[in-house]
Amino acid sequence: MRPEASQKPCRSRALRDQSLLSVAFNSSRIAKECYLFDFDMLGLAPALNDALKRANFTQPTPIQNQAIPIALQGQDILGLAQTGTGKTLAFGLPLIDHLLAQSGKPAPKTAKALILAPTRELVNQIAESLRNLTKDTKLRVATVVGGQSINRQISFLSRGTDILVATPGRLIDLMERRAVDLGSVRHLVLDEADQMLDMGFIHALRQIAPKLGTPRQTMLFSATMPKQMEELSQSYLTNPQRVQVSPPGKAADKVTQSVHFVSRAGKPAKLREILSKDRDALTLVFSRTKHGAERLMKDLVSDGYNAASIHGNKSQGQRDRAIKAFRAGEINVLVATDVAARGIDIPGVAYVINYDLPEVPDNYVHRIGRTARAGREGEAIAFCAPDELDQLRQIQKLMKIEIPVASGTMPEVAEPKKPRKQGGNRRRSVKPQAANAGAKPAPSKRRRPRRRPAA
Repeated sequence: MRPEASQKPCRSRALRDQSLLSVAFNSSRIAKECYLFDFDMLGLAPALNDALKRANFTQPTPIQNQAIPIALQGQDILGLAQTGTGKTLAFGLPLIDHLLAQSGKPAPKTAKALILAPTRELVNQIAESLRNLTKDTKLRVATVVGGQSINRQISFLSRGTDILVATPGRLIDLMERRAVDLGSVRHLVLDEADQMLDMGFIHALRQIAPKLGTPRQTMLFSATMPKQMEELSQSYLTNPQRVQVSPPGKAADKVTQSVHFVSRAGKPAKLREILSKDRDALTLVFSRTKHGAERLMKDLVSDGYNAASIHGNKSQGQRDRAIKAFRAGEINVLVATDVAARGIDIPGVAYVINYDLPEVPDNYVHRIGRTARAGREGEAIAFCAPDELDQLRQIQKLMKIEIPVASGTMPEVAEPKKPRKQGGNRRRSVKPQAANAGAKPAPSKRRRPRRRPAA
C-alpha cells in the first residue's frame, strides 16, 4: 500500500529512537499506522534483509506495518488480526533482530525467546517460518510438542536454544522434568491466544509465566477479542500498544461467503455436488468431531475423491504427512477438525467448507481464515442444518453480517438438537421393587477363570 503524499515513510533510525517517532501511542488507543515503503527501510540486520529478499517479501502487510516498528522499540503488543495476514512475520522479524544484536550463546537447557501456540501444527508452521529467516545466522530454533519423542526434545534442549516454539502442555512436562530453564527468556510471544483460552491453556500459562525472566517483552496476537483476552493482556502485558487491522470477528476481505440450508441427511450429496464443480482445487472441509471427520474422509475416498483427514486421533506423523501432501497438491480434499487445522498455512486453499457449523462462533472466523491467504481470493461455504440455525445466528452476530444464501430456505424456527449418545460405561440405576425393598441383595456369583489346557 502506497502512502499518500502527506504521509512520510518511517526511517530506520527513527524506528530505533522513540523521540523521533511521529506517532504517539498509548495502551488505551489503537496505534496509528506508520507507513513503510518496503522492509529495507526498517534497518534490520543484513541477514534478515537477505532472507526477506530470497522469499520475495518487499512490502509489509497491514499488521506488519503497524506491529513491527513498535516491536523493534521493545514495547509490549496486543495485536488483533485475522489469520493469514502475516502475524508470524510481524513478531518474528523484530524478535530475530533483537536476538541477533545480543552476544553469547544460550546456556544449556535455556532459551532466550519463547513462543507459545495452541497446536502442534501451528508450532511447526511458526518454526518453519523462523528457520527460513535465521538460515544464515547463528540462531537456533527448537520446537517442543506432544506426540513426539520427549527424550529427543530433552536432548536438544540440553544444548540450549535461542528461540523455543512450544505447545503449553509439552512445555509443562519438560519443566516438571527440569529439562528446560525459562529464567533467561526475555521475549514472550502468545500466538492465537484466543484459541489457547478456548482449549483451557490459561492454567498452563499461569504455571509458565512466573518462571520467565524479567524484564521482558511480551507480544500477544489473536484473531478474536473475547472478554478473557482483556484479562489476559492485563496479566501478562505491560503498557501494551494495541494494533488492529480490522474489527475482531471480521473475515479477510477477499473471502466470499455463502450458506446452504440443508438437512443433515442431505449434506453428503451437497458436498459432492460442490466438490465435483472444481475437482482440482484444494478444499478444506471442517467436521465437528474426530469420528465424523474420519468417516467423511473414508466415504469421499470410496467415491473416488483424493482425500485425507487430520484430527486428534491421528498421530503427529500422520497429520504432518497429510498436510504435506495437501500442500503439494497430492491430495485435493483435507477433512479436519478445528484443533488439528489451526496451524494450516497453505496459500493455495481455494475453498473452505463448513460441513458442520462450529459450536463456538469465533472458530468460524478461524476456519474461513484458512483461505484467501497472502492476498489471494477464496470462498467459504457453510452447510446449515435445521438444528444448527442458532449457531449460524451467533456467527452472523459476531461478524455483524448476514451471510448470503446459496441454496435452501432458512427455517423459521430452529429444531432442537438431539442429545448426544453417552458412553457405555455408565452405571445403570436400579429401582428397588416394592415387595423386596427391605430385603438384602443377593450375593453376586463370581466366575472362575478358565484354565488353559496344558501344552
